[in-house]
Amino acid sequence: MPGFSGITGHERIIEYFRHSIENHKISHSYILSGEDGVGKMMVARAFAQALLCENYDGDSCGKCHSCVRFESDNHPDVIYLKHEKSSIGVDDVRAALVGDIQIKPYDGKYKIYIIDEAELMTPAAQNAILKTIEEPPSYAVIILLTNNEDIFLPTILSRCITLKLRPLDDRLVKEALQGRYGLSEYDADIFASFARGSIGQALKLSKSEGFAQMISRVLQVLKHIYEMDISELLKFINELKDSGIDLISALEFMQIWYRDVLLFKATKDTSMFIFKDEYRYIMNTANTVSFGGLDNILKAIEKAKTRLNANVNPELAMELMFITIIESREES
Repeated sequence: MPGFSGITGHERIIEYFRHSIENHKISHSYILSGEDGVGKMMVARAFAQALLCENYDGDSCGKCHSCVRFESDNHPDVIYLKHEKSSIGVDDVRAALVGDIQIKPYDGKYKIYIIDEAELMTPAAQNAILKTIEEPPSYAVIILLTNNEDIFLPTILSRCITLKLRPLDDRLVKEALQGRYGLSEYDADIFASFARGSIGQALKLSKSEGFAQMISRVLQVLKHIYEMDISELLKFINELKDSGIDLISALEFMQIWYRDVLLFKATKDTSMFIFKDEYRYIMNTANTVSFGGLDNILKAIEKAKTRLNANVNPELAMELMFITIIESREES
């Protein structure tokens, strides 16, 4: 599915670009800002394809000569500034943009430069493109993609149109994971709940063996936690730590589980569950722990996250949390 129609969410920004194209009011420089994986590159590419499309009618056609070349990543008038270092230096910018931009487009009306992770540009690199942004050729369009526009020089910011991509609603992420990428409803629910509004991040998690391992281990403990003693839980903590699993992610997973438990206890409604396949275990936990106990558990998990972020001994932080979880059963 080509162009704008293949993008989930970001309707306001897509409408802005459509309006700009239809009214021939194209800026020479844009900043697309948003968290990693939120869709900045996808939006930039859709805009670039639409600008160059020979049959544009609200979206790129996907069939013309320009669209075919674009979709094969072989369009001579779309230049991506690529880098393999931890920063984008002045030589990178001069070679890919400053030294190339005076050459007119080969095929179309525009020549488009897309710089991903543009926050990595050094001050010298930013200064190197400043004159180009101030006095661009009529055909030039520069698109900076970043997760932190505040790092740009004020002179760069003042000469670019900044568009911020907001995280998507979990429902939209879930629908995209199921409809576009074929994930099951259960998996889509879990990955969407972790992705913080980013389809890209959800897909990354879905392909991560480490994340799958974390889910399997933590879920097994959560389902049987009131059958385990503290020594078994301490062994589990050490296994998590030694396996390299991110403990913060494990704690966030636990928070989602206990929110399902709280939701069931309050409403008996399973339609909003994340862990629909684990209904029996959710129900058993809800029947075992009081509302006050669940509140204490969620607070204990949050406190454990705070302690881990403050570099408190991870075994101690997790042990204190599990003690609270076990003791919560007595408040039912």
